[in-house]
Amino acid sequence: MAGADVTQIINAINAGDLRASDELLPLVYQELRQLALSRMAAEKAGQTLQPTALVHEAYLRLVGRPDAKWDGRGHFFAAAAEAMRRILIERARRRNALKHGGGKQRVELERLEVADEQRADELLALDEALDELEKHDPDAARLVKLRYFAGLSHQEAAEAMGVSRRVADRLWALARAWLYQRIADDPRS
Repeated sequence: MAGADVTQIINAINAGDLRASDELLPLVYQELRQLALSRMAAEKAGQTLQPTALVHEAYLRLVGRPDAKWDGRGHFFAAAAEAMRRILIERARRRNALKHGGGKQRVELERLEVADEQRADELLALDEALDELEKHDPDAARLVKLRYFAGLSHQEAAEAMGVSRRVADRLWALARAWLYQRIADDPRS
């Protein structure tokens, strides 16, 4: 996919061209689907949430808003990561509302699988900690969202944010320490 094409279409959408969103989906669909697939590859067979459904719902949330504006490709994929995050969090909250009891255990951030039926508590704890981190350091929170929820590599996330690898390294170290502390202090962990 050509980044320049995506940027041009995003600029057309921002300028009010309603047909441009129809042109955007074919360009970003495979990349969004790959991101969703990579996040869900380790899941058990028979999951109710499929990568295609996650991509479609996230895309509809992105382009379905009349006030949707993106400052280029990186901003679009950050918004897609946030949309996927919100979908997964809403799903975990719905499951948790139906669930009774605990059996909770702490799980490392890198090992947490976002669509795992058994991980709703950990995902909710991560979401709350991420909300706190966003108030403290929005860039560090954005990096986590791009890496964790959108499935971007460290380098891809740095490029999407428009920062150097060194800045991304610093943000990732801060985010991991912050989230580890908050999740460790969470009574659900």
